[in-house]
Amino acid sequence: MHGIGYARMRRRATILGMNREEQAHLAIIGGGPAGLMAAEQAIEAGVAVDLYEAKGSVGRKFLLAGKGGLNLTHGEPFVRFVGRYGERRDAVAPWLQAFDADALRAWARGLGVETFVGSSGRVFPADLKAAPLLRGWVHRLRAAGVRFHMHHRWLGWGQDGGLRFATPSGERMAQADAVVLAMGGASWPQLGSDGGWVTPLQATGVDIAPLRAANCGFEVAWSDHLRERFAGAPLKPVVAHWLDRHGIAHHRQGECVLSEYGVEGSLIYAIGAELREQLAANGTATLHLDLVPGYSLAVLIRRLAGSRGKRSVGHWLRHRAGLDAAKCALVFELTDKATLADPSALAARLKSLPVTLRAPRPVAEAISTAGGVGLEALDHTLMLRQRPGVFCAGEMLDWEAPTGGYLLTACFASGVVAGRGAVSWLQRR
Repeated sequence: MHGIGYARMRRRATILGMNREEQAHLAIIGGGPAGLMAAEQAIEAGVAVDLYEAKGSVGRKFLLAGKGGLNLTHGEPFVRFVGRYGERRDAVAPWLQAFDADALRAWARGLGVETFVGSSGRVFPADLKAAPLLRGWVHRLRAAGVRFHMHHRWLGWGQDGGLRFATPSGERMAQADAVVLAMGGASWPQLGSDGGWVTPLQATGVDIAPLRAANCGFEVAWSDHLRERFAGAPLKPVVAHWLDRHGIAHHRQGECVLSEYGVEGSLIYAIGAELREQLAANGTATLHLDLVPGYSLAVLIRRLAGSRGKRSVGHWLRHRAGLDAAKCALVFELTDKATLADPSALAARLKSLPVTLRAPRPVAEAISTAGGVGLEALDHTLMLRQRPGVFCAGEMLDWEAPTGGYLLTACFASGVVAGRGAVSWLQRR
């Protein structure tokens, strides 16, 4: 089997009378992008593949990601791209070297889906939809020989090393020469990623970091007035200032949204890991928002100075500082009367409005999760050191990244690495 492509492997199996049972057999558990990509690597190498999915269809969270326009990847240079993975950048970099943003776009093109780079650098399918891409992909995998088994929820290993599954007709056992686990994190559990794999893996001694919310909103103690009148209102543009866990100051411009429970949106997701760690360490975190990034403090003081006459503070802020209704409401929510009456103090407040965060939203509401199988428990092929022949991929690994195409790209790439790793391991056997 060594080095033989899928078409040649199929012809050779026919000539030699080799049936599927005589091929090397890979079980993949999880039908998201990482699992499907691992299946593609293996079936192209002539390995027999059975893919097991807990839900009734594959790619459910992938389809949800495409509801607002599928952000597949990002068009920025590789060095900056890798930097989006924070403390795990060095571990994730080899995955991306195996399958980067350009490779992902070429792969989509091979399925008949062209992509384009948006003004923000994000990469989307031309039709902005996930369903056509997923349908074409699953059709190609089925045609190549991948066998799909729906409503199979993995329970762990049996005493004989077989795979245990809960199915509508009762528990079922399955055997495989190698396994790729790609079951996602614990966000959006109704779509299948519920973290149920943690217990059986921990039972075998695998090191797993606690699953935490990532790319999530944060709770703020808003008044009833703000919550009822301005939930859903965007704040743009703003510049966020914060201290990281080491006390180093950072800032980032972007957009966020006032929500019923607090704040959310792309700017918050981009810095959420640092905010979450602050909350874990200190019980609270403070985010300072510059509501008027277009004005320096000195210019803003001059614009707010002078008599307002009969005009209200809100009218003055809209006219002289360019604040919209949502930003004005936020200022009134977090500023005392004495500061509102002092132009210099008010200007300073607008340039650094403190928002106290109380907690991240629950994991089930998050776009993704941090934590999972420790990367130190895996070798460079993403095989568990404690369980040879068992590979892990996707969001169930302990890494995180902000939205913007980075999450999906690393899931695809880790599936490539795990799938190729499983093939190589099987060939060595």
